[in-house]
Amino acid sequence: MKEMGVIVLLLLHSFFYVAFCFNDGLLPNGDFELGPRHSDMKGTQVINITAIPNWELSGFVEYIPSGHKQGDMILVVPKGAFAVRLGNEASIKQKISVKKGSYYSITFSAARTCAQDERLNVSVAPHHAVMPIQTVYSSSGWDLYSWAFKAQSDYADIVIHNPGVEEDPACGPLIDGVAMRALFPPRPTNKNILKNGGFEEGPWVLPNISSGVLIPPNSIDDHSPLPGWMVESLKAVKYIDSDHFSVPQGRRAVELVAGKESAVAQVVRTIPGKTYVLSFSVGDASNACAGSMIVEAFAGKDTIKVPYESKGKGGFKRSSLRFVAVSSRTRVMFYSTFYAMRNDDFSSLCGPVIDDVKLLSARRP
Repeated sequence: MKEMGVIVLLLLHSFFYVAFCFNDGLLPNGDFELGPRHSDMKGTQVINITAIPNWELSGFVEYIPSGHKQGDMILVVPKGAFAVRLGNEASIKQKISVKKGSYYSITFSAARTCAQDERLNVSVAPHHAVMPIQTVYSSSGWDLYSWAFKAQSDYADIVIHNPGVEEDPACGPLIDGVAMRALFPPRPTNKNILKNGGFEEGPWVLPNISSGVLIPPNSIDDHSPLPGWMVESLKAVKYIDSDHFSVPQGRRAVELVAGKESAVAQVVRTIPGKTYVLSFSVGDASNACAGSMIVEAFAGKDTIKVPYESKGKGGFKRSSLRFVAVSSRTRVMFYSTFYAMRNDDFSSLCGPVIDDVKLLSARRP
């Protein structure tokens, strides 16, 4: 019997360290549609750490069906029929095989279920970030978040952890739709000194979810999910795709959803005394974000304000800023002058879209 017990422990140990092969998209059972057996449940609480297929659990984890009632509130699942809720000091973990030295972004849906200042600790050792989810950017209560890391080995333990300790142990965020994408940082070219000027390289966008993906401030993320760019602001910017929004060029763009608290920037190499032209598109995402908008663009010490009158039905215009570089490195930055809300939903933040950003040296007259 003792030998049998040792074999069982070894089998459990090997289960925890199974590494799933990586593919862009949802992680294995990343939508939690494969759930625990009734014998592994106590109400909504999962009492077996291996009960949810492909995941290892820790702490007070609940398996929540869409429409589950919490007091007077009905919990909504963004996609599918199930999600997990992370209570006090709870976490979910999955091991994925990756390529050492490569960059990856993680996308996941999160929603608050209590009034407390809820946070999430997302990590792949040695990288981690504590992401506040107090600000709700959409009226659904769900937002898609992204986070990036550089693989330090051939395996990545992806952990999403609720560090909160509340009087009610079930008072924690809902998690769903955990996905991952390999990032390939672009390089400057002779057609654009800026990297990733069209924002085509970025986090995984979950299909059939039309909320866009939030990219956090770089104070939270050491490696940006938007290669080449930094979010130099207190709030996130939103990464949008052409399947769900109006995009000026290509398949991806950035929406500045929190006024001056929502800015993207990039530092580029320039030659002092040389003249450059920064050109870009300003538009709206066709998401009922209507009204007068202004995008402020900066290149070193020069700036331009670009007004855009949005009808909330899509469209864009081109603008440019001509400047003379004063140093070997020039910071290019964009933010929105005003806050905006969708005119069909006064609880959802929105703003102008920027795309197709190009920086080239100007020819002499």
